[in-house]
Amino acid sequence: MTYKQRNVAMMGYRSVGKSSLSIQFVEGQFVDSYDPTIENTFTKKTRIHQTDYEIRLVDTAGQDEYSIFPAQYSMDFHGYVLVYSITSQRSFEVIKIIYEKLLDMMGKAYVPVVLVGNKTDLHQERAVPTEEGRKLADSWKAQFLETSAKQNESVTDVFSLLIAQIERDNGNTSEKSSCTIS
Repeated sequence: MTYKQRNVAMMGYRSVGKSSLSIQFVEGQFVDSYDPTIENTFTKKTRIHQTDYEIRLVDTAGQDEYSIFPAQYSMDFHGYVLVYSITSQRSFEVIKIIYEKLLDMMGKAYVPVVLVGNKTDLHQERAVPTEEGRKLADSWKAQFLETSAKQNESVTDVFSLLIAQIERDNGNTSEKSSCTIS
């Protein structure tokens, strides 16, 4: 069986749940606490829209507005999951800076992105309205989801949306074209 390999980077401010989302997606479990990530790589084989994929997921160290954007995250990556916490306005502001740095580093006006507002299980502590996240994603032409790594809410959807977006950008749509050349 052949798998299409897709490399994905998970980026965001520290403590927004990047590792929790990664581990929930790959291993199907929620890890409550662990040491801050330096960088981890996970691999998961999955089927999305009748195609088998091997997703190589790089869980990056938390970034802030002063972080130098690591050049290795602009090479050989097909798409990005940009994560903020719905309980942290700061993480929402930092994700905008990370996105700008990503575009600058890649020299592109657009890259496949899913913007994720994580920690919906902490809705009573919400600091970032859903509509703000949606508006930001729209301005980037990105997909948007709110998730809870803890409750495994919409976690696999993040990766399904990103893979679909990557494939569309590569011209590999699952929809059949009605255009005929004669």
